[in-house]
Amino acid sequence: MESVLYGGGWPGVQAGGAAMSRRRGRRRWLRRLLMLPVVLVLLSVLQVVVLRFVDPPVSMVMVEHRLRALMDGDDSFRLQYHWRDLDQIAPSLPLAAIAAEDQRFAAHRGFDLEAIEKAREQHARGGRLRGASTISQQTAKNVFLWSGRSWVRKGLEAWYTVLIELAWPKQRILEMYVNVAEFGPGVYGAQAAAREFFGKDADALTAAESARLAAVLPSPRRYSAANPGPYVQRRTGQIQRQMRQIGGEAYLDKL
Repeated sequence: MESVLYGGGWPGVQAGGAAMSRRRGRRRWLRRLLMLPVVLVLLSVLQVVVLRFVDPPVSMVMVEHRLRALMDGDDSFRLQYHWRDLDQIAPSLPLAAIAAEDQRFAAHRGFDLEAIEKAREQHARGGRLRGASTISQQTAKNVFLWSGRSWVRKGLEAWYTVLIELAWPKQRILEMYVNVAEFGPGVYGAQAAAREFFGKDADALTAAESARLAAVLPSPRRYSAANPGPYVQRRTGQIQRQMRQIGGEAYLDKL
């Protein structure tokens, strides 16, 4: 007796083929998932290597602030950013940034363990928890990431800090920092800040003006370089003294 096949084949064979196809699909997606971390690592390395030689047209923090202004309907937000090479910026500004933010910049490899330990001890004694981020860490956050205090963001910040310390010389890190740091709402970098607050180019900044810009770096949307209050005035004087204490512009020769 002849067997007649209906529906294109035996049901068991069809079911087995479908199951095998599903298993292949799952294995394919599993391989893709396993490859995803490798791809992300390679992309981050490529980002850092490219920016070793290419000046960024914009930073991620700038993009974040622009998008936030759009979502909030803030029509007054203007993004001011004009890249200047380090030799086109008065040496007093990068020096002031180091004096104010990271006096061990020339010595550490991205993380100031001494500052982190001091901050931890101060907090343990009941003091206010203060940040101990280096210029390298702040550069990593400003260029590649977003604002916030999540563990994910801090973990990515640490990863990018390691990468830029490995791939960039200290001069490039400092150059990037003074070009992308926010000195006021929508005002990013030395040139935009010099034009906005002092009506001059970044290479004409005086030591006092550079110190005032550095004084607002912790909270550029709270403190004003244009109309400095008592805190900014006091902090400006402290930074000028610290600039002299760390050796003045000769400190930059150590980088």
